[in-house]
Amino acid sequence: MNLPVDTKARILHVARDLFHGRSYADVGIKEICDLARVQKGSFYHFFPSKQDLAMAVIDDMADDWAHGFVAEAFDRDLPPLERLDYLIDAAYYWQKAAKDLEGRMPGCLFGNLALEVSTRDEVLRAKLNAVFAKASSRFRETLDEAIEQGLIAPLDAEATAQAMLAYLEGMILLAKTRNDPEVIRELGPAIKTVRIELAANN
Repeated sequence: MNLPVDTKARILHVARDLFHGRSYADVGIKEICDLARVQKGSFYHFFPSKQDLAMAVIDDMADDWAHGFVAEAFDRDLPPLERLDYLIDAAYYWQKAAKDLEGRMPGCLFGNLALEVSTRDEVLRAKLNAVFAKASSRFRETLDEAIEQGLIAPLDAEATAQAMLAYLEGMILLAKTRNDPEVIRELGPAIKTVRIELAANN
């Protein structure tokens, strides 16, 4: 493991890998400190608690996504519906690369954490909900553009965006359960068929 030089960055790097590869509950502060090669005092200087560390890990991963493949997939220079194709391809190759390297699919860090902590930690649940809300807004903006350009018929963009996000997360979870990234490639194109009709009074 190539560790960053900066102490805080090392802690984040190790914790992110461990939370993603195993689970939040299964990982202890001592293990994180040992792998990051830092003293517990240094850990608590940056992160008063494990919960604070998890919040920082979520922010760190969300920032990487926002400036990485999510930004590329939802690039406004791409036609709206092509953005969905790009997103599915990116999710597939990301999970496939991880499986090729580790022998197993890690799934989505946000989805993994949501399944594990949402009923037990209100602070982390709210943090994850904010990440999902931001992701949903990317879908909504894409749908709004597609409707404006006449590429798809009018629909409830807000509800459809949330349904598309749910489809994406569910598909990744299914692929993780089967340890088979090909599930994403096979089921991914159907995300463009997800739609919620406008309410009759709209």
